[in-house]
Amino acid sequence: MKDKYIVHFFSKTKKKMIDFIDQQLEEKGLEELIPSHGNILTVLYNHGELSMKEISQLIGKDKSTVTSLVASLCRLGYVKKKVSDKDKRITYISLSDKGKSIKNQYLSISEEVQSTAFKNFTEEEKKEFMRLLKRMNMNFSTELKK
Repeated sequence: MKDKYIVHFFSKTKKKMIDFIDQQLEEKGLEELIPSHGNILTVLYNHGELSMKEISQLIGKDKSTVTSLVASLCRLGYVKKKVSDKDKRITYISLSDKGKSIKNQYLSISEEVQSTAFKNFTEEEKKEFMRLLKRMNMNFSTELKK
């Protein structure tokens, strides 16, 4: 295997996954959303109302990126913002009725992505792939802390 091409293959795979998600969003009538919105919707579906800081920590994106994505989701009507009564520096984000209404469509897209990614993989191959990917991720996390 030509290990020197790993970045190339990860980049190609990521692009194809994003294109696939775009296609799924369009097919489900959600073309106004972009794949990057998915991380924020996921944490809100799983945790309910969260502060911007909590969202940033949970999805591993910097605050400016989260601020931009949340602003977009607010404009589109999928989430709403509320400033904390106790601390005006804290803004909480929650799903709007529109955001809640697309949960099943969103989960369906997530399942399609997962299913397509692991098509023709055995259960053992899936587990091994995820184990190795987590190890690779940890390798980079360790090196970035130095």
